[in-house]
Amino acid sequence: MDLSEKRLMIDRDKIQIDLIKLLNGERILRLTGPHSGLSLEKKLSPGHPIVRQMRQLRQAFEAALSRIELAAA
Repeated sequence: MDLSEKRLMIDRDKIQIDLIKLLNGERILRLTGPHSGLSLEKKLSPGHPIVRQMRQLRQAFEAALSRIELAAA
């Protein structure tokens, strides 16, 4: 989808969340917007609650989606 040709309507309920465990035991949280193509990843800190880290990444992701919507308008 070309963002400059039509206004992008982003369905925030369809954001895909993946928790990936690497061979060395570290974990990565990835959020992907299927229609926007936007993807953000963050290496999780083992000393902090996953829920808090996921909330912070989701806020950053939604802010980036809002910037995409504004640019497409």
